[in-house]
Amino acid sequence: MTRADVRFALLNLIPAVLYGGFIVMSFTMMGGPTAGAWWLACSLGAGLWVATGILRTVALRRNWFTLGAGALLARLTASVVIGAFVVQFAVRAVIETADMLGLYHLAPNDTYGVREAVVYAVQVALILWLWVAAWAGWHLLRHRRQSEMARLRVESQRNALELDALRARLNPHFVFNALNNVRALINEEPGRAREVVTRLSNILRHALEHSQRESASLGEELAVVEDYLAVEAVHYEERLQVHRDIARDALDAQLPPMLLQLLVENAIKHGIARTPGGGELGVSAWRNGSRLAVEVSNPGRMEDSTRGHGVGLAYLRARLAREPGSHFELRQNGPRVLARLEIPQ
Repeated sequence: MTRADVRFALLNLIPAVLYGGFIVMSFTMMGGPTAGAWWLACSLGAGLWVATGILRTVALRRNWFTLGAGALLARLTASVVIGAFVVQFAVRAVIETADMLGLYHLAPNDTYGVREAVVYAVQVALILWLWVAAWAGWHLLRHRRQSEMARLRVESQRNALELDALRARLNPHFVFNALNNVRALINEEPGRAREVVTRLSNILRHALEHSQRESASLGEELAVVEDYLAVEAVHYEERLQVHRDIARDALDAQLPPMLLQLLVENAIKHGIARTPGGGELGVSAWRNGSRLAVEVSNPGRMEDSTRGHGVGLAYLRARLAREPGSHFELRQNGPRVLARLEIPQ
């Protein structure tokens, strides 16, 4: 028995004692037999206390409150009806046993048949229904609050992960290198310096705005990738070669914001940057039936592409988990690493 069970059992004594006291008070005010009132009050109070405890245990262990409203109501109603008959039969058995033992004497005109059994069961059912309404209502409110808290925790974790991923995308090294390149270009090529600043501004605005959206078109994502590649081209120069193969009919396809840019950044950081002399970055996208397929490839080894970029890949997988039917694969393809993303449309 858990601490919650003990606490409930103790608290549940309160309505049982109060109801028993009400019975004794009613008999006393009507001039009825005091002994009979006590026997009825004690046996009925104890019966209701046991019945409600059993009902609570069964409801919680069988997860009734996770069912629909109709199924829950049907189970509670059946429990109240069955419990009411069992309790009144038990109370009658206790009173008749006390009468046989000489502890209490029933009135000569006291009768107990089917009609009396039904009437007494209805009275007990009313009391049980009041208890069930109060307890079930409280439990439903508590369950709903816990579910809301769990949802908020998941939402908070997701937001924290997205924030970490946003920080990873806007890592200080990228911004630092971009600003240094701009400073070097100001005097030599001021026009190109202005272009780099514009591209960098576009990247920052896109990251901040699109991180609040559920999806973006491939065309929008390619635009920010082009800005990103233009900024990185200033840093890597001839070491960064880009091959694009984008199907025109895929430009309006939808995908989670910034995922394509994340794959491109991963390819440059762990492929181009680690390969002597650089290499070719491949970006392909096309429609595969009702799915959008995206591939980003780079020279290098897969272990280099996964080392030190856990936050980004974790964000990507967590984000795709909210897209039923989506698929992500990162594998070695000869001398190149291939990242493949498929998202249903």
